[in-house]
Amino acid sequence: MAQSPADVRKKASEVIQPLPGKMPGSENDSSALVALGKKLYFEKRLSANNSQSCNSCHQVDGGKAGVDQEPTSPGAFGKRGGRNSPTTLNAGFHLAQFWDGRAADLAAQAKGPILNPGEMAMPSEAAVIEKLSAIPAYPKAFAKAFPGDAMPLTYDNLAKAIAAFERTLVTHDRLDDFLKGNDKALSAAELKGLETFVAVGCTTCHNGPAVGGNGFRKLGAVNPYKNLSDKGRIEVTKEEEDLHVFKVPSLRNIALTAPYFHDGAMTSLAETVREMAWLQLGQKLDDGQVQSIVAFLRSLSGKGRKGKESIAMLAPADSVSATAMP
Repeated sequence: MAQSPADVRKKASEVIQPLPGKMPGSENDSSALVALGKKLYFEKRLSANNSQSCNSCHQVDGGKAGVDQEPTSPGAFGKRGGRNSPTTLNAGFHLAQFWDGRAADLAAQAKGPILNPGEMAMPSEAAVIEKLSAIPAYPKAFAKAFPGDAMPLTYDNLAKAIAAFERTLVTHDRLDDFLKGNDKALSAAELKGLETFVAVGCTTCHNGPAVGGNGFRKLGAVNPYKNLSDKGRIEVTKEEEDLHVFKVPSLRNIALTAPYFHDGAMTSLAETVREMAWLQLGQKLDDGQVQSIVAFLRSLSGKGRKGKESIAMLAPADSVSATAMP
């Protein structure tokens, strides 16, 4: 017998909370700082050949979901990176940035791609500042955003400004409405999906306000992932227990941010759900369970946000992870 909305809400609220209206740190962001950060986020001149901006890989214009929907993203000179570009939406709620957590916060993350030879490919911090200083609007904008600084136009301040803009990228969805008491926010199918999501054990990793993003887990905790070439967080910590460990992705906007996994290997949300249950929980979900969970996950799409949602036909249950299963 299906549980009542109140019963589902009570159980779900033990592990999932509404997303706060503002990101941590945003209370200190001035309008001038956010405006500068937005300009920099879309600034292609931050790349060596003026072809790439933050938005090239993390598209937020036109209501997009903070990704480019590529398995891996091409850099300024066409070379693709080794990992899927995660969404910048709600990223400031995460415990760290990048799949391996090597950046502690949004500002630290913003510094990396600009100087990465395979991404925006600028040769040095000094070269970035020299380039921006030659654009008349930037010295004035930095001075306005950092009025107390003797030298406002610095690489650290550039990163702080981009982070301030990214802290505005908070989404609001129907799960939040439901958790806050609106019984009609979720359809019957979505309500059943939330019930299934909790019952199956997905909330072991995907919990908290961002429904993930708050911890690190080995990919292939029960059954091995098919691609073992990326060693994951061990490259950062040098600790053996971090082999094939990655940050748990947030599931907010997950239906709009395909493809999935750190290597962008899967395009179907349904098959990703099935695969994750096998890899992390050792469970072979039936088609009904998978479709139910997918229905729930679609309720996590931010209002007004859009992406190329993948609702591919399910493969037969016994065909998934055939190479990994005993």
